[in-house]
Amino acid sequence: MTDEVQNEIAETVGIEHSSSSQPGIEETVEGDSEQVIITSQCLRPHTENNIESYLAEHDCLLLPPLRYERGGKVVRVITLDPENLTRFYQDIQESFRVEVHSKRKIDAISQDQPMLSVESLVPDLSERQQEAILMAWQAGYYEIPRETTTEELAGRMDIDRRTFEEHLRLAENKFIGALVNRLLNTRGPN
Repeated sequence: MTDEVQNEIAETVGIEHSSSSQPGIEETVEGDSEQVIITSQCLRPHTENNIESYLAEHDCLLLPPLRYERGGKVVRVITLDPENLTRFYQDIQESFRVEVHSKRKIDAISQDQPMLSVESLVPDLSERQQEAILMAWQAGYYEIPRETTTEELAGRMDIDRRTFEEHLRLAENKFIGALVNRLLNTRGPN
C-alpha cells in the first residue's frame, strides 16, 4: 500500500494498528507479505459512492471478509436472483474498474463452514512459479515413482536446475501454506 493511500485512510478515519513502518503510526500487526491496517472507524460512513449503496440497490449482499489487494478492494457478492448480480455488475462498473474472478451458482450454505471457492485457496504465484509447478505436474514429477527430474524440467524452461527448484519450492510453499491455513481455520479450537 502506498504512503498516499495510508495517509488518506489515516486522515479520513484514523488508524488504530498498521503493519507499516510509516512514521507516526506506532502500533503494528505483523503480516508475511501483506500490509494490515485496522481503522479507528468503519470506512462506510466516510465515503461517498461506496459498494454498499450498489449492493443495497440491487438486493445483493457482501460476503466477508473484505480484502484490499494491489490497491483495490476484493469482495464476494451473493444474491438470490442472478439478474440482480448482472444489474449490480453493470451499474458498479460505470463508476469503478471491476474484474470478475469467478461466478458460480450455489445450492446451499452450511452455517458451520465458510463459503469458499477454489480461487480463494490458490495463492498468488509468479509467472515462473506457475510455469514450474504446471510443468512439473504435467511431466509426472509428483507421480510415485517420479517420471522426470528437476534437471530435465529446468532444461525445458532453459534455466539452471537450482533456479527451477527454487521456483518450484516457492510455489509448493505457497500452496502448502494456503492449505495449512485452511485446515487450521476449519479445525477450530482443540
